[in-house]
Order: sequence, then C-alpha cells, then structure tokens
Amino acid sequence: MTRGKRIERETTDYLKAVDRLIRRAGVRTADADEIELQQLVAMRDTLEAAITTAVRGQHARRGSWAYIGMALGIKRQTAQERYAVREKASA
Repeated sequence: MTRGKRIERETTDYLKAVDRLIRRAGVRTADADEIELQQLVAMRDTLEAAITTAVRGQHARRGSWAYIGMALGIKRQTAQERYAVREKASA
C-alpha cells in the first residue's frame, strides 16, 4: 500500500456504512451493560450536531431553505427557524 494514497468514497456509500454501524451498535448494546446504553443514547447529540453542520453547509453553498426543508421532511420555514445561524443583537 502506498503511503499517502487515499481512497475516495462517495458520500452515499459513506453514509450507508455509518448507518450499518449504528444499527449494529444497537444490536451489540442489547447484550451489553447500562453504560454502553448510555453511550449509545449520547450519540443522539452527536448526530444532531452533524445534521446541523450539514444543513448549514448546504445552505451556505446553495442557499435554498425550501430544498433543505424537503430533504429534512419539514417545511422551509421550520428548517430555517431550527438551523439558521442566529445573528447576535448589538447592544
């Protein structure tokens, strides 16, 4: 293997692999202790932060809350209210 050579993967393939890992984590956690269940539940915050990053990045690149809302299964206005970067009010 050549050092420094990187295998590029499509985002869809990457997300499918993550999905498989998460589902498998649920199965493994079913046979584990409560601490592992707590760790699995804590991943909710990580997933929500990842979604927020993705939404804000797509909005910065494409600018359409309508398309983002459609992808999220919510209305444009709801997507904008939930994920838009809030400007700090000047005093």
